[in-house]
Amino acid sequence: MRSNTITSIFLVFLASAVPAFAAEGGHKLALYAEPWQLPAPFGFISNSMVMTWIATAVLVVFAQVASKKITMIPQGIQNFAEWVTESLYDFLGGILGDHLVKKTFWFFASLFLFILITNWLGLLPGVGTVGWNMDSGHPIPMFRGGNADVNMTSALALMTSLTWLYWAIKESGLKGFLSHIFAPKGNSKGLMAILMIVIFFIVGLLEVISIGIRPLALTFRLFGNIYAGEQVLESLLVMVPGWLKFLPPLAFYFVELLVGLIQALVFTLLTSVFLNLICDHGDEHH
Repeated sequence: MRSNTITSIFLVFLASAVPAFAAEGGHKLALYAEPWQLPAPFGFISNSMVMTWIATAVLVVFAQVASKKITMIPQGIQNFAEWVTESLYDFLGGILGDHLVKKTFWFFASLFLFILITNWLGLLPGVGTVGWNMDSGHPIPMFRGGNADVNMTSALALMTSLTWLYWAIKESGLKGFLSHIFAPKGNSKGLMAILMIVIFFIVGLLEVISIGIRPLALTFRLFGNIYAGEQVLESLLVMVPGWLKFLPPLAFYFVELLVGLIQALVFTLLTSVFLNLICDHGDEHH
């Protein structure tokens, strides 16, 4: 995990250092989200925030349309929705087990679909290239990939960490939760038992540090990969002038579609594995 986090952070700084390949008029994606040009009290609305709203709207509309006329033999969009749901349920069930997946599927499935749609919306034509002062040295794009904003990825990481803590304590109880981290394993006696208590207490402290690092790792893994990809697309877009400018980033564009899917899958996979590890007491084998 530590190496992946360092790699993600390196990608962020590497992408931010990529030149725009144009002396004047070229631009690259800023490290931070820019606010829309709106008067108070709407000045807080940023270009990445708008994209997350659009992603949420897409999810809501999709769910409403797919469930509007449910039939015993699914057809059309209902058939697609059921295929997505069953695939995600089987995937998460293989990680969490039958007990946990029934309680947490709604969360992890929503998390995966939201991240995926947000990643793919950031690749739509016009995102990052349409906005205010786009031909100046300080362009402000109207739309920006939601997960190319560290505020969004940190919010996702914090939310999943809090829900992980809630479910972990709910499933095992506070005593069981602390015992899972600090309590010695096995049936040692005498001096060996005292030694094991000390060892497992130190191991527990390291585990607490590891748990505290997880939100940071999740934040920069998702942000680093999405931001770096969009930055490279921005840079390639200005390599060729005129109407042929779409050719350089074309091949890399399809790679970013795959990266968007993989990053949504990795984020969901890691958070579900973290939950399973803290709730699994060795009673079940998945």
